[in-house]
Amino acid sequence: MTPTTKHIFLDKQHPVLWRALNGLGLKLKEAAQEAGIDTRTMELLNVRISQLNGCAYCLDLHVKEAVEAGETHQRLAVLPAWRDTSLFTEKERAALALVETITELPGHNVQEHEEGFARKHLTEEEFSVVSWLAITMNAFNRISITSHHPVRRKR
Repeated sequence: MTPTTKHIFLDKQHPVLWRALNGLGLKLKEAAQEAGIDTRTMELLNVRISQLNGCAYCLDLHVKEAVEAGETHQRLAVLPAWRDTSLFTEKERAALALVETITELPGHNVQEHEEGFARKHLTEEEFSVVSWLAITMNAFNRISITSHHPVRRKR
């Protein structure tokens, strides 16, 4: 690699900023727990956001963490088509719709529709935590994608 093609790991270049984002992630976990959102659901949402963003590093990490938190391989396999299956609860569907809207930033009418659906099934506290989760996961995805964080083969 030439100096201009060598990847710069943003987390290594500015570790103070990376630690700040990780601190936000830890506070988010606390807020989710207080709102009654379990780790399995959080990881399911992290996986979906990472799928939408095409972040291989985060997908590798969060699929593993989702399975460890009790998520099933079947639900992870059909996650891109969650709207076409009955494997997800209404609350999960509302959270998935909300994180997709925040990640994709569709037009105003679509955004209003999806947020309205989410508001029907999530409390204000849950809506806020899921929104922060999407915002935070999108930041992590963009750091990993920009840094070209590698996915290492598992042995």
